[in-house]
Amino acid sequence: MFSSLSDRLSATFKGLRGKGRLSEADVDATVREIRRALLDADVALPVVRQFAASVRERALSAEVSGALNPAQQVVKIVHEELVGVLGGQTRRLRFAKNPPTVIMLAGLQGAGKTTLAGKLGRWLREQGHAPLLVAADLQRPNAVTQLQVVGERAGVAVFAPEPGNGVGDPVDVARRGVAAARERQHDVVVVDTAGRLGVDAEMMQQAADIRAATEPDEVLFVVDAMIGQDAVVTAQAFLDGVDLTGVVLSKLDGDARGGAALSVASVTGRPVMFASTGEGLGDFEVFHPDRMASRILDMGDVLTLIEQAEKAFDAEQAQDLATRFASGEDFTLDDFLTQMQGLRNMGSIKKMLGMLPGMGELREQLESFDEREIDRIEAIVRSMTPLERRSPKVLNGSRRARIAKGSGRTVTDVNQLLDRFADAQKMMRSMRKGGGMPGLGGLPGTGGGRGGPGGGMAGLPGGGKKSRGRTAPPPKKGKAKSGNPAKRAQQQSAAARSAPPAGSAFGLGGGQAGQQVPEDLELPPGFEKFLGR
Repeated sequence: MFSSLSDRLSATFKGLRGKGRLSEADVDATVREIRRALLDADVALPVVRQFAASVRERALSAEVSGALNPAQQVVKIVHEELVGVLGGQTRRLRFAKNPPTVIMLAGLQGAGKTTLAGKLGRWLREQGHAPLLVAADLQRPNAVTQLQVVGERAGVAVFAPEPGNGVGDPVDVARRGVAAARERQHDVVVVDTAGRLGVDAEMMQQAADIRAATEPDEVLFVVDAMIGQDAVVTAQAFLDGVDLTGVVLSKLDGDARGGAALSVASVTGRPVMFASTGEGLGDFEVFHPDRMASRILDMGDVLTLIEQAEKAFDAEQAQDLATRFASGEDFTLDDFLTQMQGLRNMGSIKKMLGMLPGMGELREQLESFDEREIDRIEAIVRSMTPLERRSPKVLNGSRRARIAKGSGRTVTDVNQLLDRFADAQKMMRSMRKGGGMPGLGGLPGTGGGRGGPGGGMAGLPGGGKKSRGRTAPPPKKGKAKSGNPAKRAQQQSAAARSAPPAGSAFGLGGGQAGQQVPEDLELPPGFEKFLGR
């Protein structure tokens, strides 16, 4: 969502690099570009004015003028101000001393409250709670049925005494839902209410009546992060009518400019507590202002990445692998498959890679990333026998042809996977000997990596320096290189030009951008004699 804003801010900060001291004109130009970027992102005007004024004041202060690197100090100031705009500290749910804790959801029609109720219920269940979803949206057609289906998928109980579709009293249903939760020993109640407009006085009064009847511990305003500055007006109306305690951003994975996320906390004074980041029930996370600010500034979000990895990877399997690894056993294709499945369990690989620092520069390659590659890898590995997975060296031509046919892939695909796996084995052996991680490259399959273009990260799809069709073939044995540096440079240049086009198992393309050929190198006078053999 914040890709456009992130790109604009990154381009602005690049203009400050290399300057030992920032003049007032430099600061004004930077603040002007930041203001334009925020306005283009549809951030509310009062928020933009306050933000720009704070950044300018701090950028002209002694903390920047006395810094060793003024450009980095300005980035730090912008990061801290963004954290403040997004709410400052991470706000957690307040649980009642005497259960059940009542959480009421309110918001506009179509904001995604019912789906979010299921996501919140699933998240609470994973935290060790026993939530109950109450279907108090009796206005929208099939809203009760939708909540029942979502609750079943999330593994959460649903209280739905009325069929809905305009039938029943939502205030009475909410009151009875809290009483049922108390009887059935549910410690959290999530009340799903009907969507309403800020200008609809009757529906807003109904929401106020539900609040009075249930006395909720939290009233969460569910806002569509894609509606821009209108979110601020709507949030203010709900704040006045229902008295919100927190905000939940839905559809944060959309392609809108993100103005709502950067505006609603500052304008309403209520913190953003959760964010819905996808369509799946697991695409739901606690909102951390500092981490979101880091994502916007292309600093990555490694903490969230680690938390997702801890949930996705089985601790016992990881311990077993570490034990076998320490005892000298080799990395097998079964282990390789387990790691790939763990990556898939973490969710979208695009989203996961986007949490790494500096990935803004690879956004176009991330967009063309093929998420189905993990499935193709799994199909190939599962077409092998247990012996072949343990000892890939037995895979001769006929076995590879059988595996390709069984997985619906080509022999070339099988060969590429085995080449990448061989690189992963070498890396693991080197680590066991204390050699560290040898030459980890860039994003798998994006063309940056070990030993040249198209290297990628060994052991991951699209990585490995031996992947066929990705790098220029080495000179054939027996063909001696010229001892003349100029002639040898011509030979290498001709070999590079005749190399097949770079490809990728991910479909990203392993382009040759940034690669230098010997003619382009500027050598010091007399240095040629050191190149001879």
